[in-house]
Amino acid sequence: MNNKVFSNFMWRFAERCGAQIVTFIVSVFLARILSPEDYGKVALITVFTVILQVFVDSGLGTALIQKKDADDLDFSSVFYFNLVICILLYLGMFIAAPLIAKFYNDISLTPVIRVISITILISGVKGIQQSYVSRNMLFKRFFYATIGGTIFSAFFGIILAYLGCGIWALVAQQLSNTIIDTLILWITVKWRPKRMFSWTRLKGLLSFGWKLLASTLLDTVYTNIRSLVIGKMYSSSDLAFYNQGEKFPSAIVNNINASISSVLLPTLANEQDNCERVKNMTRRAIKTSTYIMAPLMMGLLFCAEPLTRLILTEKWLPCVPFLQIFCITYMFYPIHTANLNAIQAMGRSDLFLKLEIAKKVVGIILLISTMWFGVMAMAYSLLISALASMLINSWPNKELLSYSFKEQMLDIFPSIIIAFVMGLVVSIISLFDFSTFLTLAIQIPLGAVIYIFESKLFHLDSFEYLLGILKSLFIRN
Repeated sequence: MNNKVFSNFMWRFAERCGAQIVTFIVSVFLARILSPEDYGKVALITVFTVILQVFVDSGLGTALIQKKDADDLDFSSVFYFNLVICILLYLGMFIAAPLIAKFYNDISLTPVIRVISITILISGVKGIQQSYVSRNMLFKRFFYATIGGTIFSAFFGIILAYLGCGIWALVAQQLSNTIIDTLILWITVKWRPKRMFSWTRLKGLLSFGWKLLASTLLDTVYTNIRSLVIGKMYSSSDLAFYNQGEKFPSAIVNNINASISSVLLPTLANEQDNCERVKNMTRRAIKTSTYIMAPLMMGLLFCAEPLTRLILTEKWLPCVPFLQIFCITYMFYPIHTANLNAIQAMGRSDLFLKLEIAKKVVGIILLISTMWFGVMAMAYSLLISALASMLINSWPNKELLSYSFKEQMLDIFPSIIIAFVMGLVVSIISLFDFSTFLTLAIQIPLGAVIYIFESKLFHLDSFEYLLGILKSLFIRN
């Protein structure tokens, strides 16, 4: 990754981190005020809205980024097509709301479903602006829009929670975030849909995008089906603890993953005719992102209980085992992201779809085998599935890029090992009879010092690379 790519990555990363810091602070306030049941009910509804959100993009956003000569006719055609799809999807959710509520045996969910589904309508306007920003590497725009929407919705949600609005505080937070985010992006990004439309262009984009749509839909349904099963077979509190355990590691990983993916995909797409260049950039992305991700996940895993006790209070302690399982699961996500981005950038959406089918067959078998034995068994099945998916995702790039799974494991092994050693050392602090706050106050900086010391001691390539980039940026500024 050159300095321009790294600069765009930093803007995207700053946007994601800024948003998640605010969201984290808000979630702490809301978790202390609201009950796990409130969170569980919103999670039940989110299963459906997240799945429908896939249709909003229809794989066309990625198709616009991947297409070498995409112009206003392409963007305008996709914009109008997506808008119609969003309207139809919202009408479908509005009509189906009582049926969904009945499925969960809670008729009070009907109005909540109808209101929170408005986010689908808004996404029809927002989606193409995001594709335009990604294609043209204008990631400052993402920063302004996301931070603005997150801060506004944070205050709005907290105020409603303190006023005793319960579940509606969470609904209002989500809806207002989407509205403000979209509004700021619309103002700051100069592209506007033109009065033009082409079925020919749209069909061309769909020929690439439908495979990504099917892949993403398959992945999204699979990812959320556990929440649906937990909500149906167990209690909303069980679902809340499961989701809360996933929230912290997924927030950290998704910040880094979204930042890398949004910058890496258009960058790789521009180099798609140079396999060696794509391989080198994919390798660098895997090594660097794992170097960043591993200590964060290991640190969170070993500090899970005091962190939960301090931030969320005792009532959320049942989420700790889930949090630790998800830390291991998400630690390897950079490999998924980099491999899949390379495949997309090479224009092989057919392979992308085949990989998703193979991974989901494995995952569904594991889910069906474990869902009768409790929520914890389902969480472990997801961990096993994620490890299997890592191998499956890397398989095509052995041929496409001459970058095998073995090479990838050797590239990330040093970062994983020193992160694990760091985690073991900081966990010793928990054996002393310190207060929860003092324990974390010692563990966090100690972990950072140990990880940096190990990186320098063993001359880790990723550490030297990041240090060199930071030095060059500092000198230039």
